[in-house]
Amino acid sequence: MGMADRSESLDRILVITPTYNEAKNIESIVSRLRDAVPEAHSLIADDNSPDGTGAVADRLAAVDANVHVLHRANKQGLAAAYLAGFSWGLERGYEVLVEMDADGSHQPELLPAMLTALRDCDADMVKGSRWVRGGSTNQARERELLSRLANIWIQVVMDLPVRDATGGFNVFRASMLRRMDLDQVASKGYTFQVDMTRRVLAAGGRIAEVPIYFPDREVGVSKLSGAIIAEALKRTACWGAQIRIEQLRRTLRKASQLARNIGQANDEADQLDDQ
Repeated sequence: MGMADRSESLDRILVITPTYNEAKNIESIVSRLRDAVPEAHSLIADDNSPDGTGAVADRLAAVDANVHVLHRANKQGLAAAYLAGFSWGLERGYEVLVEMDADGSHQPELLPAMLTALRDCDADMVKGSRWVRGGSTNQARERELLSRLANIWIQVVMDLPVRDATGGFNVFRASMLRRMDLDQVASKGYTFQVDMTRRVLAAGGRIAEVPIYFPDREVGVSKLSGAIIAEALKRTACWGAQIRIEQLRRTLRKASQLARNIGQANDEADQLDDQ
């Protein structure tokens, strides 16, 4: 399959921000987004936060027509929130959909460079990357080491040509998302970002990486857990095995075809010798 449709104008931009207990962060993030990319719309997907994040989001939407709120019944996780946001945006004709967390680690001021790369690199997905030249983070040393090792693992096991596969600051062409079977995405947490990356590549899409500075959250509590890490190791190992099996099958098919071609050539040579 080739790349996604290039007839879209890419002018209608929706930034999806999942929230759970982000009442202290969300107003600042939305304000910074509106300053950085005034034409973009913001969709706050709130998982019924007990700290009142949903009420803060409603207040922001009441005074700004570019801010929207998707209230979800309970805490279903990051991946489910993004998938619900994708569906919401695709149904309303947005041409570019952005994943951006609410904790401040994804800086809205860097989004214009990512949107430019979507056009200039003719990309289907743009990843804000900590681990390409120019990217950086101020995370604690153990968190940074964990992320680097995870991405090395993914590159080796899954053969993904991406430096920051677990990064969650991402821009998608809507046309690419429409070509992907999003109903089949069952991964959670950070594995979701790897899953979306591999699905774009599997659909024949082009991915560009843009360096970002990734600061650790200043307010609130990280959602990273041991269960998320365990799921990531399990799923990426499974995907990697599937990729290697498919590569082996392709190699065997090529070898079989080569053997047939050689056999046919030998038969033709024997016929010439008999004449």
